Amino acid sequence: MKTSVLATRWKKHWLHVPVLELTYRDFSSEGVFISFIDRFLIDSLLQKLKVKSSDVEIQGFTDRIGTAINRRIQHLDLKGCRYYQDDVDGLMYPFSEFMPLTLYTCKTLVSLKLSRFALDDVHVVVSLPCLKLLDLRKISWLGSMTLEKLLSGCPALEELILCRAFYDEPEVMRVRSRSLKRFCVPFKRGYSSFAREKYILEIDAPELEYLSLKEDHFDIRLVKSLTSLFTIDLDIEFGIVFGPEKRDEFCDFLNGITSVRHMIISQQTVKALDCYFKVGPIPKFNNLSRLQAVFPSSSLQFLPALLESFPNLKHLILRIVYSEETEAFQVLNVPRCFVSTLERVEIGLFDWGEEELKIASNILENSSVLKKLILRFAYLSYPRGWVSDSDIYEELNKLTKCSRGCQILIDYEAP
Repeated sequence: MKTSVLATRWKKHWLHVPVLELTYRDFSSEGVFISFIDRFLIDSLLQKLKVKSSDVEIQGFTDRIGTAINRRIQHLDLKGCRYYQDDVDGLMYPFSEFMPLTLYTCKTLVSLKLSRFALDDVHVVVSLPCLKLLDLRKISWLGSMTLEKLLSGCPALEELILCRAFYDEPEVMRVRSRSLKRFCVPFKRGYSSFAREKYILEIDAPELEYLSLKEDHFDIRLVKSLTSLFTIDLDIEFGIVFGPEKRDEFCDFLNGITSVRHMIISQQTVKALDCYFKVGPIPKFNNLSRLQAVFPSSSLQFLPALLESFPNLKHLILRIVYSEETEAFQVLNVPRCFVSTLERVEIGLFDWGEEELKIASNILENSSVLKKLILRFAYLSYPRGWVSDSDIYEELNKLTKCSRGCQILIDYEAP
C-alpha cells in the first residue's frame, strides 16, 4: 500500500490494521524496514504479524518482535536470518537469532510459526496458555530448552508442525502433550540417511487424531498412547534394510498405530512394509476402514498379504506405479476383508493393459460384498483414440463378479 496516495485522515487509520505481513526484500534498507515496523508498534492494534526477514541479521529486529509480544499479539509468523556479518573481517557466518524471553510467557498467543530461530532456556518457565498451533522449522535448541519443555507449557496446543534442522539438534525429540490433536513432519528437500542418523522422535499424545510423517527426519520413531488416532499419512522409508534392531523398532512403531482408522501410505512406505513382511508379521489393524496406497508394480504380490492385516477394511484407494520390475498380481490367499467388509475399490493411474485388467479381475472375483469398483484412467495414456467407453464397459462386464450387485465405473485422472 502506497500511503502517499491516501487522504490525510486515512494515514492514521491504516496503521491500525489487525494484520501486517512484511518481506524484507520489499524495502530499500534495514533502516527503512525497522522504521516501518516501529510505526505500527507505537500505538498498535495488531493481532497478527508475519515477517520474512533478511538472510543476514538485522540489528534490532528481535527487539521489535518483543514489543509486538508485549502488546498482546495473537498470531506470530516469523522467518529469521541465516548469517551475521562480522564487523572486523566483513565475512558472513552461520547464525540464528534468539527469540525474546517474553515469548515463553505470552498469555495471548494463539498461533506461533518460527523458522530459523534459536530457542534458549535461561531458566525460563514456559507458559503459553492460549497457544493452539505451533510450527517450528530449522530451530536451534540451546541450553536446557527442549521441545518437550516447550510443549509442557502449552496446555491448549492442538496442532504441531516440526521440521528439524540438519544439525545442532538434540538426539531425542519428545512430543508429549495431552491436548495435541494433529502432528505433522512435512517434506523437506535435502534430507538423507546421513542427516537422520541416530535421531529419535518419541510421540506420546493420547488425544492425537492425525499424524503425518512425510520425511525421514528421524531414524527411530517411538509412539505411545496413540489410542485416539484416526488418520495417519506416511511417506517414509524407515531405512528399508531391516536388521534385528531395526526390525524391532519398526514392529514397535506399527504396534503403536494399530488403532488408526484411515491410513495413507506412499510408494516408499509400501516398499518398507514389503521388506519388513519378509522378516516379521504385520500386526492387525482392526479399526482400519479406509486405505490409500501407492503401490510399486514390483510389490504387487505383497498387496493381498498387506490387506490381510486390515480385516475390517471397507474402502481401498490404490494407485499403481509401473516399472520394468513388475510382479504378476494374483490373489492366492483371499484377505478376510474381501469376504466380509470391502465395499469400494478405486484404482488410479489405470491403463488399458493386460496387467491392469488382471488386477481388476482378481478384485472382482474375490470380493463378496463389493458395491463399487472405480477405474480412473491416466489422463495422457488413456487410449481414447482407439477404444470407446462402451467398449471398455463391455470388456469389464465380461469379468466374473463374486458380488453380483457390484457397479463398475470408469473415470479420468485430472490432467
